[in-house]
Amino acid sequence: NQTILIKNNMHILLTRPLADCSDMILRFRALGHEVSHLPLINIIPVQYKEIKISDFNAIIFTSANSVKFLNFKNIDKKTICFCVGTATEKKARSMGFQNVIAAEGNVNNLKELILQNFDKKTGKLIYISGEIITTDLDRQLIDEGYDIQRLINYKVNYNSKFDENFIKELKLKIPDIVYIYSQNSALSFLNFIKNNHFESLWMNTNLMCIGEKTSSILNEIKWKKIFLFNPGEEEFLLYKI
Repeated sequence: NQTILIKNNMHILLTRPLADCSDMILRFRALGHEVSHLPLINIIPVQYKEIKISDFNAIIFTSANSVKFLNFKNIDKKTICFCVGTATEKKARSMGFQNVIAAEGNVNNLKELILQNFDKKTGKLIYISGEIITTDLDRQLIDEGYDIQRLINYKVNYNSKFDENFIKELKLKIPDIVYIYSQNSALSFLNFIKNNHFESLWMNTNLMCIGEKTSSILNEIKWKKIFLFNPGEEEFLLYKI
C-alpha cells in the first residue's frame, strides 16, 4: 500500500489509511503532484455493550470511523446527528441519517454548534468516538449542564512494518509536504522517523497538522514550517507555501 507516484510538481506524503485518502491521492495527482502514501495507523472496531440509541435525542460523531463502526440496528435515521466536519457528515448521510448538522472540522466548532442547536432541556446526547480523543467533548458538555454518554466503538493501532524499498525511495526523495491527521498518527510518524534514522532530513519539508497537540508531538524534528489545518483544507494549503 506504500507507493510513490510520478513527480511533476510538489512531493506530498499522505499518511491516512488508503480508504480515507484515495480520493485525495487522485486529486493531487490530477493537479500534477507526486504523492507518496505511508499509512501510519490501522483503525479497528471495538466490541461495545449494546445500548438503546433510541433512548437518546441526538448523536455526536467526531469522525467518519465512529459512524462506520456503529451498529445501526434499531436506530431512527431521523435522529439529529452532530458531525465534526464534512467527511463525517458525508458518511452519516451515506448511512441514511437525514437530520445532520456539521461543524467546520474541529471539536471546538462542534461544541459551539451543539450549544446553539440543542437545548440541554431537550434530552440526552450520545457521543460516539474512538478510544483516544484529543478533546474531552463529553466532559465539556457535562460542565455546560448536558446529559451525555460516551460510547467507544473503535481504536487505533500503529503500523510498524513498512516496505524496505519504499523507505529507501522516500529517503532519496523527502516530501515537500506531509499531512498528519491525529495525535496517534503523529506518534506513529515520530516512531517511523526515529526507527529509520530520518531525524535530520525534514528541514525543507512543510508539516501540515490538525491541531497544536498533534503538531507538538513532532516539534523535536526540524521542519521548514508547520501549518495547522482542518479536514477539507488540504488543497488550499498547497497555495500557502
